[in-house]
Amino acid sequence: MSDAISYTLHLGTEADTMGLARKLAAAVPAGSLIALTGDLGAGKSTLARAFIRARLEDDMAEVPSPTFTLVQTYDCDDGVEIWHADLYRLTDPEEAYELGLDEARDEAICLIEWPDRMPDDWWNGALEITLEIAEQGARNATFKGNAARWQALIEKVAS
Repeated sequence: MSDAISYTLHLGTEADTMGLARKLAAAVPAGSLIALTGDLGAGKSTLARAFIRARLEDDMAEVPSPTFTLVQTYDCDDGVEIWHADLYRLTDPEEAYELGLDEARDEAICLIEWPDRMPDDWWNGALEITLEIAEQGARNATFKGNAARWQALIEKVAS
């Protein structure tokens, strides 16, 4: 990734993770692909769920995991659509095209869990957020992306 930026943020509690998701939801523009990476239980779904609820402005919105449906979509009041995908069950990156994410990513916000199963060219322009389990249940969130596109957003959510 040329001219890349990388920044790690410590999240001491689940509330910190949800706070980060709210900041991201307020700052991420339509046409963004957010690649959520990390081990099972690292907090990818927690971050995605809090992001979606913040964009919907509804803390109680039902946001099921797309583990079995592969994709869940949400319509925000501002006209932006959110596509939340879990690609864990895909066996070939080409299967991701059948989900319609390649077309959605131009205008929607796409949150993709297990993005290692998506086609390589989808990484162009993506913001990768890697969640790692730290000591005592804390998490570390590492942001990686093209500096020209993502630096201002990363600085905003890190403050």
